Amino acid sequence: MAKDKNLGQNLKKLTKIAEWFENQEEIDVEEGLEKIKEAAEIIKETKKGLKAAENQFEEIKKELERD
Repeated sequence: MAKDKNLGQNLKKLTKIAEWFENQEEIDVEEGLEKIKEAAEIIKETKKGLKAAENQFEEIKKELERD
């Protein structure tokens, strides 16, 4: 369950970053770069969480197929 919460939180964080870019008339390059770095880290973390969830689904599927 904690992973689901993290995935949801990560999506919210990415949405906030995207909104920040949308709301800037002139983007400060350094601040924009920091936002991009933050987004990249969130995406990496999210991909790991999704892969773990996928592995769990595969294990459940294998168990169901055995029965």
